[in-house]
Parts: sequence; C-alpha cells; structure tokens
Amino acid sequence: MKTKIISLVLAFVVLFSLTSSASAQANYSFALTKEDVHVFLNQDGTVALDYILTFDNDPGASPIDVIDLGLPNGDYDFNSISATSGGNSLNISSDYQGSGTGVAVELGQYAIQDKGSVRIYVGRVSNLFFPDSDDQAYASSEFSPSYFSSKFVHGNTDLSVSIHLPPGVKPEEPKYHLARGGWPGAAEPATMLDGDGRATYYWTSDSANAYTEYIFGASFPKQYIPESAIVVVTFWDLVVGFIGTIAGFLPFCFFGLLFFGIPVLSAISDRKRKLQYIKPTISIEGHGIKRGLTAVEAAILMGQPLNKIMTMLLFSTVKKGALEVASKSPIKVNILQQVQGLHEYEQLFVAAMVKEDRERRKDLQAMTVALVKSVTEKMRGFSRKETLDYYASINEKAWQQITAAGTPEVQSQVFEEALEWTMLDKDYDDRARRTFHQPVFLPNWWGRYDPVFRGSTTTHTSTPMNMPSMSSGSAGRASLPGADFAATVVGGVQDFSGRVLGNLNDFTSGVTKVTNPPPPPSQSSGGRSSSGGCACACAGCACACAGGGR
Repeated sequence: MKTKIISLVLAFVVLFSLTSSASAQANYSFALTKEDVHVFLNQDGTVALDYILTFDNDPGASPIDVIDLGLPNGDYDFNSISATSGGNSLNISSDYQGSGTGVAVELGQYAIQDKGSVRIYVGRVSNLFFPDSDDQAYASSEFSPSYFSSKFVHGNTDLSVSIHLPPGVKPEEPKYHLARGGWPGAAEPATMLDGDGRATYYWTSDSANAYTEYIFGASFPKQYIPESAIVVVTFWDLVVGFIGTIAGFLPFCFFGLLFFGIPVLSAISDRKRKLQYIKPTISIEGHGIKRGLTAVEAAILMGQPLNKIMTMLLFSTVKKGALEVASKSPIKVNILQQVQGLHEYEQLFVAAMVKEDRERRKDLQAMTVALVKSVTEKMRGFSRKETLDYYASINEKAWQQITAAGTPEVQSQVFEEALEWTMLDKDYDDRARRTFHQPVFLPNWWGRYDPVFRGSTTTHTSTPMNMPSMSSGSAGRASLPGADFAATVVGGVQDFSGRVLGNLNDFTSGVTKVTNPPPPPSQSSGGRSSSGGCACACAGCACACAGGGR
C-alpha cells in the first residue's frame, strides 16, 4: 500500500512539475521587428511562400522556442515545408496552436533568447486561385501574411510583401488589388521584375504590426496556369463564407465598413494617387545611381509639387535669356531670343507660356507628361532609392556651400548658381529664412523675372510700395533682406499655381491619368473565406488567417 501511495505522490509531483514547466514556457513577449514575405504564384497552379522573420525578444520573457505559422488552407504539402535559423535546420510539426490551419516551427536548441531570425519556406500550397469576377479571362489570388496574437507581440514591424506573378506574365497584363485590412503603407504596390524576370508586385511599410491581418492580391490572365488549378466557387461556398464572415465580425461593424468605410478609404486613396504623377517605383528597379539629371528632372523623380517644378522651369528659362515676364497679373511672357542649349522640356515650356490660358494649361500638361516619361525612361536599370539619396545630398551640399560663404556677395553668387537645386528642399521657405541672415544681392537676370523690380531699376528712383525694401550693394547691385527674398521666391510658386496652372489638383490629376493611371480594379464579388474566419470578400480569397499563435 505504501509503495502505491509513494508512486501516486511521485506521479503527481512529476505531473505538477510538467504543468508548471509548460506554464512557464508560455510567457512569450516579443517584437517582430522585420518580416519579409515572398509569395510565388507558380506555373503549375500552386503557390510557394518564403518568410523571413526577425524577432527581438523582451528581457525576462521566455525564449522563443516555437513559432506558429498560419497557412492559407489545409491543401499544403507538409513535406515541402522547411525552416532554418542561423543556417541550422529546424523541426516542423503539426502542433499548431493558432486559429485556422498551419504548422509549428520548433526551434529547440536554437530558441531565440535575445534577437534572431527564422526563415520558413512552404513549397506547395494548392487551391489558391479563383476566377476574377470582373474578368472571366483572369485568375485571381489573395494572401494575408501569418500574424501573431497581440498578447505576445507588440511594437511596429517593417513588413514587406512581394507577389511574384507566374512565369511568362507580361508586366502590363496583371492587375493588383489594393492592400486592405488597415494597411499603413501605400495601397498600390510598386511594380518590378524579380531576378528571374517575373512581374512582381511589392508592398512595404515600416509602421505595420505583426498582429493585424493585412490582405494583398493580384489578378492575371488565366492561361498562365492550368484551368484545373482555378477553384470554381459554388453557391454553397458563398453561403458558408457568408456565415463565417458574420460569425467573425459584428454585423453593424461589417456593414458600416462595407457601406461607409470602404468608399471613404477608396476616395482618400484615389485622391492621393491623383497627385502621384510619377509611379512610386520605376517598373524595372535596378542598381546604382543615375547621375546627370537636371534639377528639374530630379524634382520630377522626387514627386515634387508641379507648381514648384513650373517655377523652377520659369527661373531656368529666364536665367538663360529665353523668356521675360512682361506681366504677373495676368501673367504674360515675351520670348526674347532663340537660346541654344535649352533642354527639350524647356523648349516646350517656352512655347506653351506664350499661349492663352486654356491652351497654355493643356500644353504645360503635355510637356509635363513628356518630362515624366523621359525621367522614367532614364531611370531604367538604375536604383530609384540610391538616385533619390544622391540628389538629396546635392541639395544638402548646395545649402552647406551657401551657409559657408563668408560675404553676402559670395553667398548670393553661390545661391544664384544653385537656385534650382536648393528648391528641391521641401522646407525651402524655412531653410532660406534660417540661412540668409545678410542681404541677398539680386542676380542680373532678376529683372527679366520680376517686371516690378525691372521698372524700379530703370524708371524709378524710389522703391514701389508693393516691393520689399531694396538697397544698393556691391557694384551697384540691388539687394533684399534675406527673409524678403525667400518670401518672394515662395510667393512666386504660389502665384504660378493660381495664375497659370489654375487648380493645382486638377492640373496634376490631368498629368497623373496619363503617367500613373489607376489599374483596372479587380474587386471580385464571388469568393470564399479561408479557414480561420478570414473575411476576404473577393474571388481571390486565399488569405492565411492565423491569429492567436505563438
């Protein structure tokens, strides 16, 4: 009897210790600082997933010894899944504890104590393509990266998602779906060709998080995958999906989002897109810096407001002696002479400026479209990011040289030479006011730009009341207080917008509809939600809804 009692006590002690140990192991608390996900839509009608997850474990928290990875559905090849950490192979098990379908990645002796990265590759997932209900000639697919319970993860995640279209899909053929689910980055993706020449959509944001279900998707001509790989949704699928959606969300929240939230967000996104006259990323992203762009071309690449770019063009053509502003209200210009060496866009600008309002606005839009296309073509094979950083550094060096100039005369000369480059600064007004503590000597061509100043220096002995106070400087050159000069330049930008371009938003959207048109939307209405209560209301629903995992 004593032996039996001792055995029972020992069994209880062992069971209690295991339970306590398991409970202690559950003290997870971490940040997912970076998540890079590649979704490969394969030619055979399957999908491959490639995750790179970078963790920052909290002090005092349990080591990250297991990761629950949610998968789009249960139609995956378990044997195609592998994971590594620091080059070491990890075990894959079916002990998945998140919602929906997924697998567990067991780190074992490679558990993350402090910081570490894990790469997980899923080679084959089937039944993720659906007919696009907007175009029956297209197949559609959507994806949501696996996410974690907010009980365990906190902070921002630098999240990037790339959808690689099937081999052979031409860059102009696919249609992306706008990112949904509260995605904090641009709803429209960048477009590029990957290392294998596959058309690719790319979303990124450094202010995402790892506990929200973001949804991304694309449609493409269905001839690039087998017909049998496209799931045909039945009426019963719709009923099941609808019930799952209602069960997952409060009815009022769902319908409020459907009828009010989505239209408002779509309108905001559309308005933002209309002002993006150059696509955020050049179609074929390359490597290296594209040198040799002019200040105006660099401003186009940066997506500077078009009223500022038009003012830069006005300055450059006046400086070169091609134009003279005859009147500012209404604005009228005179062509002075045929100047050699004008850029093509400057020639088009000069030709447009002498026309009447409506024709002038139309020709300026056409000139801008040609300029945007020219910059886009010049950027092929070069890195947009590296190039932007390069021209931002030129802008900064120009200001540094102006600040370092010892006398007003030298400072004014340096500023005159770098005027267009300094205007690349988005805080030009404030920067100029902080930089010019001394008078600014006006350049010799300033009279061609400002008819009031021109009149004051030729026919008047006193300063006109609508001009800032001027004084004579070195060699009789007129000068203005630095703050007044900065205000004059900034005011010129605003005047140009109102008197030449009209409504800036309308003018810019007229350019955007040619250079960065909205894609044919693929908002499909017939689909099914994936396992795990995913609320994807489109025919491409293949979302990995895996909340609540470790």
